[in-house]
Amino acid sequence: MRMHRKSRLDERLAACSDIVTMADITQKNMSLSALEREYLPFEKLFGNTNPLHLEIGCGKGKFVCETAKLHKDVNFIAVEKISNVLIEALERAKQEEIKNVYFLNCAAEVLEKYFPQGSVERIYLNFSNPLPKEGYKKQRLTHPRFLKIYSHILKDGGDIIQKTDDGDFYSFSLESYLSGGFEVVEKCEDLAAFPVEGDVETEHERLFKERGKRIYRIRAIKKS
Repeated sequence: MRMHRKSRLDERLAACSDIVTMADITQKNMSLSALEREYLPFEKLFGNTNPLHLEIGCGKGKFVCETAKLHKDVNFIAVEKISNVLIEALERAKQEEIKNVYFLNCAAEVLEKYFPQGSVERIYLNFSNPLPKEGYKKQRLTHPRFLKIYSHILKDGGDIIQKTDDGDFYSFSLESYLSGGFEVVEKCEDLAAFPVEGDVETEHERLFKERGKRIYRIRAIKKS
């Protein structure tokens, strides 16, 4: 179902321009776009050199905003490619005056454009679209082509924390990590029964739990 464009979207995005970088989409070839480096000036954006965590697909921003408030000694970059969704996260961060979150409006394919090699300590993948049809396998955010990107921007020993409600996507992701230079150090097939201390619940997670769906969680570390 097509999402209706938010009212006054451009005006609202402009009002949040100090906490977001909007991707240049003039280059339609994402592989070429990723080569046109425009690294984000993290120290200037945050005023410090604290560790950098990245959420890919932040949605309306509940997870990243709540996590940032719990970890004020960490800088968070939240990526969302749909500006119609991103605006809610931007306005939430502004309203709550969260200083250690910055946003990036781009697709995961071009992350290397904005992040230097080894600049990120942790990546969060929260309820990414499982894209169950076989023909869409390469679009899954844990496909080896994306893991190659994550591996480039992660520090050695940096990790990915993934949550999903889809058992097939969970199994696919486990196989991808193991073949893509990552070591799976934690896995959980029922997060409600075995909660992780400090783990913030996302909007989708709450909804899925209310429906009685099982939540899967993986933590995978980049091998040196």
